[in-house]
This record gives sequence, C-alpha cells and structure tokens, in this order.
Amino acid sequence: MNNRAPGTLAVGRVKYFGRHHGEVNSSAFSPNGQTLLTASDDGCVYGWETQTGQLLWKLGGHTGAVKFCRFSPDGRLFASTSCDCTIRLWDVARAKCLQVLKGHQRSVETVSFSPDSRQLASGGWDKRVMLWEVQSGQMLRLLLGHRDSIQSSDFSPSADCLATGSWDSTVRIWDLRAGTPKTFHHKLEGHSGNISCVCYSPSGLLASGSWDKTIRIWKPQPASLLVQLKGHVTWVKSIAFSPNELWLVSAGYSRLIKVWDCNTGKCIETLKVRAGGCSTQVAKKAPREGWEQEGPSEPSAMLLAGNPGCGPFLCLHPRWETPSVWSC
Repeated sequence: MNNRAPGTLAVGRVKYFGRHHGEVNSSAFSPNGQTLLTASDDGCVYGWETQTGQLLWKLGGHTGAVKFCRFSPDGRLFASTSCDCTIRLWDVARAKCLQVLKGHQRSVETVSFSPDSRQLASGGWDKRVMLWEVQSGQMLRLLLGHRDSIQSSDFSPSADCLATGSWDSTVRIWDLRAGTPKTFHHKLEGHSGNISCVCYSPSGLLASGSWDKTIRIWKPQPASLLVQLKGHVTWVKSIAFSPNELWLVSAGYSRLIKVWDCNTGKCIETLKVRAGGCSTQVAKKAPREGWEQEGPSEPSAMLLAGNPGCGPFLCLHPRWETPSVWSC
C-alpha cells in the first residue's frame, strides 16, 4: 500500500436530488462525474446532471424495484438490476434500453462491468453469478459456489478476476482467464455477516464491507488479510478507495461517513450529516468553498456532498429514502 501520509480532507458541496417515489437503493456517478444515476424502489432509473441537479431522464421498463445501477468504465452504457430477475443495458447518449438480459431466477442484486466495458457480471438471490458479453447479451459463464444470495461484485483492474460477496459471509474470487479449463475460485473468510460491498483498488487490493460492521482489506493473491477496520456502529453499506490508495471511505446505515488510513487501519475522520430545520449541515474538518446548502431534508431525496476538485466521486449511501452520496 502507499506509504505517504494522508493529507487534509474536506467536504464542500451539498445538494439534494428528489423526485423519487420510493427508497433509493443504489447510485452511481459517470466516469467523468457529470451524471449521477439513482435506482429506486419505484421501478425507475433516474439520471441527473451533477452540477445543476437537473433531472435528465426517468426510465421505466423494469417491472419491479430497481436494486442496483452502474456505469460502464467507458461511460457509454449503464446497467440496472431489478427484483424482476432481469438486467437492463442502457445507452447513455439516447437514454434508451438496448438489451434485457434474462437468466436469473430471483432478484438481481449486483452488477459490474469489466474494465474494458466488454463484459458484465451479475449476481442475486438465486446464488448464481453470471458473466455476460455486453455487445451480444449472451451469457458466457455461470459461476456456482456461493451458498446464499450474492450481494456485491467487482472486477479486478486486470479483469483476470471477479470478486463477489454474499450472505454466506464469504468473498469469492473467480479466475476468469481464458486459458483456465474450469473457472477456479477461492474463498476469503473471516466476516460474520452479509458481504454488502466489495471494491478493488487500482493496484489490485480488495476491500470488503459487511453487516458485521467491519471492513477488511485483502491481498487477493495469495489470499491474506492486510488490515481490519472497526468503528462502524451500523451495517457497512458501501466502500471506495481513493485513487492513491491512501484512504478508504465507507458508509453505513447512518448519517456517518468514515475515512480510514489504509496503512494503519485507523479512522482518521468521521463526516456527519445532521438534518435540522430547512437545511442539512455537514460537519467537516477543513471546509472549502462550495455550493450553499439548499433544500429541506425530504423523503425520497438523494444528498450529494463533496468537492470534485479534490478527487474523484465516491458513491456511498445507506439504503434509505434519503441516502447520502459523497465525493471526497
């Protein structure tokens, strides 16, 4: 891991994204940070202009709650998953559904694009991981091994491996190299609850967040635990590495965002959102100039906080109707 000391952190911008008609289950920024996706229990996928908060599209088509959404790394597509057992692939420029991927037998909870945007991995309550070709919509591989619902997934930077997290309390790493005659996987064990989120760092380290209220950072090959992060008092919902791997940022089912030193495993900052009156205040250690606080704390709203000038967007939110999305 990077040995340089972390610098001063700041949270500068606060904005609400309303108009949902149900819980917001997932959110995702486009690679250039200009568009925000949100997936809602109302069965729709929403697209927002990040800077202005303008609603760009509200897309129907799913026949159940939309559980997850993610942009492709090239920014041309996004995918959404649903309780209706399908994955939909959408064209960003035209806001149009290109394909409906069918094969899962129960709710699809997670989806991930490969780094080259050519493949897609999905998982859900049927305990299956499916690998798809994006262009054709054809299923390439069926990966079996988890004993319970798959809740999270991420491709390694090299695309050689796929990590999946499950209600069976394990992370499984699948070897996707074309030369392997049979898809090999190994387990990372140690969590005692649902693995709600997994995330690779740029260099290939793997972080996993769990409903056991902890986060683990692993060296996947050979499998070894590097550090365990403890401090959340609620289930961990989402995690993200900073590009230089100095920090890991995490969110639980609360209004707290924690920033961790990846080298020491210590929490170096806790960012708080407090709803009060007609505005929401953000507690921050080193404030920077940004948008003025605006809008009431309303149901079915997305809260975006962060300063794009100090790093890429990190999508972190609890599964409420008023989740928080931060950029640090």
